[in-house]
Amino acid sequence: MLQLTDIQAAAERLQGHLLHTPCVASRTLSDITGAQVYLKFENLQFTASFKERGACNKLALLSAPERARGVVAMSAGNHAQGVAYHAQRLAVRAVIVMPVFTPGVKIERTRGFGAEVVLYGNTLDEARNHALQLASQQGLVFVHPYDDPDIVAGQGTVALEMLADVPDLDTLVIAVGGGGLIAGMATAARAMQPGIEIIGVQSVRFPAMFNAIKGTQHPLGSSSIAEGIAVGTPGKLPQDIIRQQVNDLVLVDEGDIEQAIVLLLEVEKTLVEGAGATGLAALLKYPERFQGKRVGLVLCGGNIDPLLLAAIIERGMVRAGRLARLRVSARDVPGTLAVITATVAQAGANINEVHHQRAFTTLAAQNVEVELVIQTRGPQHINEVVAALQGAGLTTHMATADKFLT
Repeated sequence: MLQLTDIQAAAERLQGHLLHTPCVASRTLSDITGAQVYLKFENLQFTASFKERGACNKLALLSAPERARGVVAMSAGNHAQGVAYHAQRLAVRAVIVMPVFTPGVKIERTRGFGAEVVLYGNTLDEARNHALQLASQQGLVFVHPYDDPDIVAGQGTVALEMLADVPDLDTLVIAVGGGGLIAGMATAARAMQPGIEIIGVQSVRFPAMFNAIKGTQHPLGSSSIAEGIAVGTPGKLPQDIIRQQVNDLVLVDEGDIEQAIVLLLEVEKTLVEGAGATGLAALLKYPERFQGKRVGLVLCGGNIDPLLLAAIIERGMVRAGRLARLRVSARDVPGTLAVITATVAQAGANINEVHHQRAFTTLAAQNVEVELVIQTRGPQHINEVVAALQGAGLTTHMATADKFLT
């Protein structure tokens, strides 16, 4: 079993090759969640993820013949970039197998570090099997993203830094995919501070570790915005450590993760990917569980596709009542649209979109339905806009948002 000394040795190897990222309090997120929140900004690493810790440690331990042969890894992106970057730094050939769903930003950055990228399979498991085939065919050293003691030891250095910077943390809340990060952090944290509470978080769409530890049968989904932890087969070594060292695992929904991404962007001005937001998502979903505790969250990655981010921000604005969709019915006479837009303007809202509907409606033929998407200050402001339109004699109601946005 992994020991604290293994993680301390890894920290020595990483000296000068990685950033000691800040771990600082967030007053606003503390007010929102009711916990005392401390954020570990691993999204500030050069490859924007904690994954390069394990990759750097593993590559540093390769023998000269192994370095000459080169390495192969499978990854949805962050492990790929960590391996590619440190392989380039050490002049080691790197082949990376990535699932075809991997965001383009991660693929291009991995190629940018000089790795040979192979897109294969729809899941990490399919990519792993292909990577193992390449390792056998070409004599490459397989670098597993989480089921390897050297990788886990490297990831555990996150906890060393957090507890050095904030020694009196009560709880660590950590994203879980294959389990490498939480296994390494739990090993270090439990040795340094035996009474600390360690909570793992998985997406409800990929609860593989949750099922393995708790004996549940939650189904696996086909995709998640937290693709970095969308793992179908959890690591055996991490499972053993989690059973001994981790207090509990919880699940969060896609909407919780989206909300956390938007909050971190708006409040902390920091960009995280889905996996990086799952810790905060857990605090938002289960506030009573963390009330009053000093909680350390790891913002474990910041690589997110810009188009996905744009969609998440827009959906977040809908949840917050900052974007609203209204349906306005009125007589179809000249000047009606002008009355509607002027009324919205006078109420202090801005119109994003207008759809003027005559044919696809059950209204009388002499009536028209106008659908508006408006920018507002929040839910109360939406009510004020609706009241203003109704006061102008215009039948108005909110268009129902999709269930997953509520």
